[in-house]
Amino acid sequence: MSTKQYILRRSAASPKTEQAWLLYITQTQYSEEWDSSPHTHDCTEFFLVTGGRGSFHVGSAVLPVTADDFIIVNGGVPHTETSSLRDPMKYVVLGVEGLETQSGPGGYAVLHHFSEQRHAAACMRMLLQEAEAAQPGYEAVCHNLLQVLLLLLLRRETVMLRPVVPGPKSSRECSLVRRYIDSHFKENLTLDQLAAMANLSKYYLAHAFQKEYGLSPIRYLTRRRIEESRFLLAETDHSLTHIARVLGFSSLSYFSQSFRRIEGVSPKEYRQRSRGKTKGDGGAPV
Repeated sequence: MSTKQYILRRSAASPKTEQAWLLYITQTQYSEEWDSSPHTHDCTEFFLVTGGRGSFHVGSAVLPVTADDFIIVNGGVPHTETSSLRDPMKYVVLGVEGLETQSGPGGYAVLHHFSEQRHAAACMRMLLQEAEAAQPGYEAVCHNLLQVLLLLLLRRETVMLRPVVPGPKSSRECSLVRRYIDSHFKENLTLDQLAAMANLSKYYLAHAFQKEYGLSPIRYLTRRRIEESRFLLAETDHSLTHIARVLGFSSLSYFSQSFRRIEGVSPKEYRQRSRGKTKGDGGAPV
């Protein structure tokens, strides 16, 4: 998966909107490492498909999408995306706090064609350009562009948005760190880096994250890597050494120890069981 994420922080210069805050902007393009595991976020996400074709899996619904389609998914709603192999999907997503859709019972909305679609898509692209350039005042520009985008979307009668009360500051910062780990778990992340990104001390972050999610940021990072390794072990013939390296483990032995601690079996045993085998490694060398 090719992913770029730009984290927006609140500041005195940021406009105090009535309800919505822009937390992040992410640009994603399909690749062989695309992770299609269902997941949730604490905030509402606004997607714009910028190219290709694919499907959004939201709860039990499967939603075919193509370029210029908008998808809104509320916080806490399980979702994932799959892409056409012949026409790889690309999209931009905004993480928005303080607002959610009530357009349907499933906690999501899909907009295929509407009168302001071209302007709304241009607004999303301008948001991405502002975040990429990061010129002075870009955060305020992005937050104001968000308000324009929301007004354009609300012009469609089937779109309904309502304010929601965000959690306490510590919860928001921990959620930001968790989302960053979810997007960058293959990188060499440290507690110091995560704390600096959230503008917290590493001791406060470790305590708050443990309280919020029941484990430390580094243990969450390890579990996220192990989740991805299960897919690679079951669905690919990559060697254990290759899997350990691409997922950011410092060595094969550390990967194996971490996997056994969490899953109760070794990576090789897991691969054998997932493929219904009792012997061999299916030709995937260590």
